[in-house]
Parts: sequence; structure tokens; C-alpha cells
Amino acid sequence: MHIAFLTPEFPHPKVTHAAGIGTSIKNLTTALSKEDVKVTVFVFGQKTQEVLEENGITIHLIQNRKYKVFGWFFHRKYIQNYINSVVKKEKIDLLEAPDWTGITAFMNFDIPLAIRFHGSDTYFCHLENRPQKRKNFWFEKTAIKKANAFIAPTTFAGQVSKELFKIKNKEIRTIHYGLETEKFENGSPEVFEKGLLLYIGTLIRKKGVLELPEVFSKVRKIFPDAKLVLIGGDSVDIATGSKSTWALMQEKFKNDDLQNVIYTGKIPYEKVQEYIKRANVCVFPTYAETLGMVTIESMAMQKPVVNSNIGWAKELIIDNKSGFLVYPSDHDLFSERIIEILKNDSFALQIGKSARKRVLERFDISKLVHDNIQFCKEIINSNKQS
Repeated sequence: MHIAFLTPEFPHPKVTHAAGIGTSIKNLTTALSKEDVKVTVFVFGQKTQEVLEENGITIHLIQNRKYKVFGWFFHRKYIQNYINSVVKKEKIDLLEAPDWTGITAFMNFDIPLAIRFHGSDTYFCHLENRPQKRKNFWFEKTAIKKANAFIAPTTFAGQVSKELFKIKNKEIRTIHYGLETEKFENGSPEVFEKGLLLYIGTLIRKKGVLELPEVFSKVRKIFPDAKLVLIGGDSVDIATGSKSTWALMQEKFKNDDLQNVIYTGKIPYEKVQEYIKRANVCVFPTYAETLGMVTIESMAMQKPVVNSNIGWAKELIIDNKSGFLVYPSDHDLFSERIIEILKNDSFALQIGKSARKRVLERFDISKLVHDNIQFCKEIINSNKQS
């Protein structure tokens, strides 16, 4: 079996961008390769055109091209033709693509197409209750119509997407994102920096970061020495037009609190893991997510997590056992949960231990890879029969 992935991002030094989608695909492709499944990754929108080999995985960087008119259409056709040529040459059986931007709209492939609901613009606009550009919905809806099968990282993300795109007569299979759990070990969970709160992710409104100044202020009333570390890139703010969400956050922090806030920006992932090990508690007050890789990565490293309680999160964490679930704008309860962890080190360790157990049970890629393989076989066989 030979499976290919079309993606705008993938963790590799020569790829211009990599975030949650790229990480989840990297974890899956690595696991598939270990199971002797041949894997090809097509990464579009790149600065160069080249073919790379890494750990048995073939990576095609597809250079971004510009056209004077109808660029959105002709660039898609270019990607389509490039992929189909490789499909024929390499005998690829199945192509998987993300829902985001509806990249496969107006593309026709010679093999079955599966779309994984990493989180479409339609999905995020719905969760954030903000208007969506008609063009974006049109692209995503058109792409959905052409797909042969669908996968979602959580039942919540799949169900919401099914309703938004009015998908009928097709199952949306839930297969969680997985971690290479052996790469997220914490041999000394009892060693951490007391009072250190950690947030990892883009500084953007939908991630709930604008709730953190008030939450942190309430925490510091009980633990004045508490520190908050923010890791991730800055972004523009759609609601206000501000070029920097970090600037908006600074305005919301009280002066005394801001002195205990450290914003690192983007840093290498090895250093991110060092911060996770140092953290007393990890906080993720996001409003819009499909699963949340950083949440399960923190849990895998035995960290107590205070997380959003919206839809998808209930499939990650058992509240009060493997972490805490709180609505992002409930500043009182969010801060109370953090304080509860900071007050009791043995309780923090207990929650962290349960968190890792939860990840090993539900999010270990060495187990989930078999669910992915089985689903791929079903799609391929169904296509052959038809």
C-alpha cells in the first residue's frame, strides 16, 4: 500500500511552515513507514521545487506559482497534474488532504481522495461566531463534495463539520491524532519550577490568550511569585485590526503582573519540551480547536493541564482526573483550578500521572496507526469494487 498526503506544512528544515497539521501528519507518516507502508508527502506553497527523502518518506516540495488571472484555479490545476504524474509513476493508492482552504477544490485525481478535518475556515468561523468570506466556504464546500471519505481527529470536529457542510450518506471516521509517546518522556516529573504557568501556541484571539491576563492576575493574588511563560508566534487580531495580539495582551495585563510574564516568541521544539518539564501547570484556554496537539503533548510529559472545556476537549481529558476542563472566559474557575494545582505538589503529580496514562491509552500513534491503515484499506478496496 502506498499512501500520499497533500499538505501546506510539514516539519522539515526546507519547509517554510509547520504547525499542528504538519506535526500530526509527520507523526502519522513516520508510524506508517515503520509499518512498511510506503509514504509520499506533497507540500505545496513552497519556495523551491525539489524532492527529498527522510526516514523512508518521500517529500515533494511544490513551488508556489503565480498567475496573472485566476491564479487560484491554475495553481490548483498545476498541483493536480503534478500529483497525478507522481501517482502514475509511483503507483500511489490513496491521497489524503486537509479541509483547510479547500485546496483540492477543482482538482481531479486518479485515485481516491480522503479529507481529514484538521479544522476548516468554515469550522473555525462557526466556533468563533464570526463571518466567513463566501469564497472560502465555496472552496471548502467544493473540495468536500469531491472527497471519497472523511476522517476527523475528534468526534466533535467531525460532527460539527458534517453539519456545516451538510455531508450526507458518508461516514466521518474518528481517528485521534497520535504522539510518538517515547519522545515525550519526563523522567523526573517531581522536578519543576514552582508557580510556573506555561502557554504554548500562536498568540491569537481564537486560542483564548486574551483571557490569560485576568486569569493570571487572580492567580497572583494568591501566588504573587507566579510566572507566566508564553511560547509561540504573534498574529494580527481580526476583531480589532491590531497587527499584534501580544500588544493587546500587554494592554490587558496589570503592570505588576506583566513583570512576571515572559514571551519567548517561536523557539525550537527541543526548548519547548524543556519549558514543559519546568512548568508547574500548562494552560490552554482556547475557543477553537479540533483536538489540540500541545495539550496532549503536555499531558504526555505528566503535566497537569487546565484546558478549555469546549466540545473536542472532552474527548481529551477526564475532568478532575487527567486534567481540568473550564470555559475560557470563566476567569474565576480557571484561576481556581490553577491555584488548586499550585497549592498541592502531590496533587499536581497525581494529575500529571493520570494525564500521561490517558495519552498512552488513547493517543499513542503506535496504536492509532493501525486504525489509519485499516481505514485506508477500506477506502482503496471500496474504490476497486466500484
